[in-house]
Amino acid sequence: MGTRVSDRIAAIAPSATLAVDAKAKALKAAGEPVIGFGAGEPDFPTPDHIVEAAVAACRDPRNHRYTPAGGLPELREAIAAKTARDSGYAVDASQVLVTNGGKHAIANTFAALLDPGDEVLLPAPYWTTYPEPIKLAGGVPVELPTDEGTGFRVTVEQLEAARTPKTKALVFVSPSNPTGVVYPRAEVEAIGRWAVENDLWVVTDEIYEHLVYGDNEFHSMPVLVPELADRCIVVNGVAKTYAMTGWRVGWVIAPSDIIKGATNLQSHETSNVANVSQRAALAALTGGLEDVHRMREAFDRRRRNIHAALQAIPGVTCLEPQGAFYAFPSFQAVLQREVKGRKVASTLELADLILEEAKVAIVPGEAFAAPGYARLSFALGDDDLGEGVQRIADLLAD
Repeated sequence: MGTRVSDRIAAIAPSATLAVDAKAKALKAAGEPVIGFGAGEPDFPTPDHIVEAAVAACRDPRNHRYTPAGGLPELREAIAAKTARDSGYAVDASQVLVTNGGKHAIANTFAALLDPGDEVLLPAPYWTTYPEPIKLAGGVPVELPTDEGTGFRVTVEQLEAARTPKTKALVFVSPSNPTGVVYPRAEVEAIGRWAVENDLWVVTDEIYEHLVYGDNEFHSMPVLVPELADRCIVVNGVAKTYAMTGWRVGWVIAPSDIIKGATNLQSHETSNVANVSQRAALAALTGGLEDVHRMREAFDRRRRNIHAALQAIPGVTCLEPQGAFYAFPSFQAVLQREVKGRKVASTLELADLILEEAKVAIVPGEAFAAPGYARLSFALGDDDLGEGVQRIADLLAD
């Protein structure tokens, strides 16, 4: 007799980022002075006008009842309007499905798109969640490694070399979690044209669209390559832009047949997203971007600070983050020597040592299919950020 848990569910890898965050919070709760670089969420509170809209929504009896499984009609309209405003992608509200956060959007997308054996090209390093819903839907993730030398960007040549008759889709993410890389316009366009030429789907995660810095610019692939629209699925949400990770509101924008299938699935899984959260998301999307710009200024300052501090550590190299709120330094030179009298063979072991000895939580690159690297979120206060990197520097200097 086998295990009591199904093979399909037993095969799911736990979220490494959430595991690191949980471990850091448990140590902190036990009185340890832990500084956490693990969580992929803004450290700002949700803006007041959004919270007030949610308070009002709690008191409105309309929100105490079931609403359409695919999302409140007015929120779907607002998502379509916001998409046209922010990226120039013109879509109809009927092409929108409101989901319980970005993860749910991704899971529903792959469930609606993939048949068993379909291959999905997945440039690495990638966010730890992507492979799991692909596999749950019967698909096969095909990893395409990139590194500092390629700017953590996949090339059309790499994509073409990995393409087979079973290839169904490409996952494209810019700005990137975990690397903080933003693809230049010409590369986004070239990849989109390659997908069109080969009749492939593109699942593009645009959740960090507003978090770009310096001269870098966000470009939405279906805007640059309009003929891709019929085979393009855009995933987005309010979490990162409006500091609303806990509210759990994301969405899928896709051709109507995909939306119809994914909505049907969601009607059996969860039904509607919580109405109070939907009303809060509506206030976020219609309330302007002033708060977003304020948060981005803080992230911009922190990314420069963390980049300079990491680069100053002997044996550590780091590309300057261009978007999102992550630095992705290489610790490969550190792994070739002893730390605190111990030989650490991997960034998995190094992250454990840093948490144990320096009381600093980072996410090892193994979580993102990038051993030798680590992800440090700079979505934390300036003082903690400086202190945390200094602790790592002191530990590695011993």
